[in-house]
Amino acid sequence: MEIVNEIAAVRRRVEEIAAGPVMSDPVFGTLANAALDAQRASIPPRSATLSPSEIEHLVNANAAASQVDPGLIEAIIANESGFDANATSRAGARGLMQLMPETATSLGVSDPYDPAQNVRGGTRYLRALLDRFGDVELAVAAYNAGPAAVARYGGVPPFAETRNYVRNVLSSYRTIKSYR
Repeated sequence: MEIVNEIAAVRRRVEEIAAGPVMSDPVFGTLANAALDAQRASIPPRSATLSPSEIEHLVNANAAASQVDPGLIEAIIANESGFDANATSRAGARGLMQLMPETATSLGVSDPYDPAQNVRGGTRYLRALLDRFGDVELAVAAYNAGPAAVARYGGVPPFAETRNYVRNVLSSYRTIKSYR
């Protein structure tokens, strides 16, 4: 019988928690609101939607700075985020070029949702992969699966996701190049 009472007490407490804070106590209400405001302030604001011309400007500027074909950058953005600066993958990759948090940090990107930082960091990363592998297909594979996987397999890794990604990016790249 004691267990039944304890379970009932736990259920009541869970329901109270799920209902949210009771603001009838003015001190608690003030503290709870201050805590919620502080939490909201610590979350970086998401960027506004960018126009195609704004994305094109970012791509062209970073392509020139890193000496990467802008069509390749556009193809990666198209396949990574669909040109959505606020995109987040299931794995946690963020922004236009879908930078993983650790990669973003290593590239000096403090806010991966900031399109300018994201495209700059993603383009620098792509440039490093092109330099390392000397081949667009391998650099694109490394962008998806990581450089260690490409090195370990001596080419495009045998992962279906990576093979599809490489095929899609290179197809987009060819299409973009044919319009330039």
